[in-house]
Amino acid sequence: MKQIGPIESAAAWKGQELLNQPAWNESFTAQELAELDEAIRVTSELPIEQISESQFELPSLRERLVRIQYLLEEGSGAVLLKGIPTERYSVDELKRFFWGMMSHVGTPISQSATGEKIFSVRNEGFGEKDPKTRGPNTRKKLSYHTDRCDVIGFLCIQPAFQGGENQVVSSISVFNQIRETRPDLLEVLMQPFYYKRHNVDLGNQQAFTQQPIFSIHEGHFAANFLRVLIERAYQDPALPDMTDLQREALDYVETIAADPELHFSFRQEAGDLVLLNNFVTFHRRHEFKDAPEHPRHLLRIWLSVPNSRPLHPMFAGNYGSVAAGAIRGGMQPQRNTGA
Repeated sequence: MKQIGPIESAAAWKGQELLNQPAWNESFTAQELAELDEAIRVTSELPIEQISESQFELPSLRERLVRIQYLLEEGSGAVLLKGIPTERYSVDELKRFFWGMMSHVGTPISQSATGEKIFSVRNEGFGEKDPKTRGPNTRKKLSYHTDRCDVIGFLCIQPAFQGGENQVVSSISVFNQIRETRPDLLEVLMQPFYYKRHNVDLGNQQAFTQQPIFSIHEGHFAANFLRVLIERAYQDPALPDMTDLQREALDYVETIAADPELHFSFRQEAGDLVLLNNFVTFHRRHEFKDAPEHPRHLLRIWLSVPNSRPLHPMFAGNYGSVAAGAIRGGMQPQRNTGA
């Protein structure tokens, strides 16, 4: 493999440096919240997923959202906005709020077999072997991963009673650290790994895809990491076994990401909105406990953004188009084959 130098980028922050990045830990102004309130009222009769950017008017907040869209792709890749008065709204109104505001950042895409574009992250109590079980619908710890979209957003309605802390790490900084300490493993991580089709990606006809963990294409870095689907693929008798070196490389990614000097820890509180660029960050969540009367509840949205980077051709199996700015990613809903 051709020798690769360290990647220099605004998204190559380390740990506490995130606190000094633009748009991390900013608050909404009274005027912006008033605009959101009015936009919710004006669109109250429209089905949520039919609300367009032009219908959800945000005269002054629009400028901030354009800046956020830029910073997600060209800046740190991580945004935290605080101060949404969630207690004033019903869950339906918060979904309207979330959808309308995010339509100024990108295009919402499907997250489930039924085509849900706003997804509730909460403990649904599914059994471990229930096919409906997904990590975000349990209370267990989730390992570092990316989601299948350009940008992921979380709006916290109710935090956990105990636990549920979040950690985010720059995948560019993880890449640079592996390059410095274990270049032999970096070479492995830039080769394709098998991924098994997600159990809710029912419209996808491919049982397996192949993707590298780290890639550089047309000068653009992109990381992709969902170890649970990698492990499921290599457990399938139709595929070759994972090599010892591949497993060591995946373990090392998680070890480096877990370094307190590299990742940033925070707890998302009610009214907090987090946005992450999946190609330059990994994120994870700790196990949590709910209070019976106030269970943890977040709304999640997956966005395809118009200023996105081009992707390596091997991303096509999971993302569809790999062209810059294309609408891509998400889960493909199950097709209705009935007459």
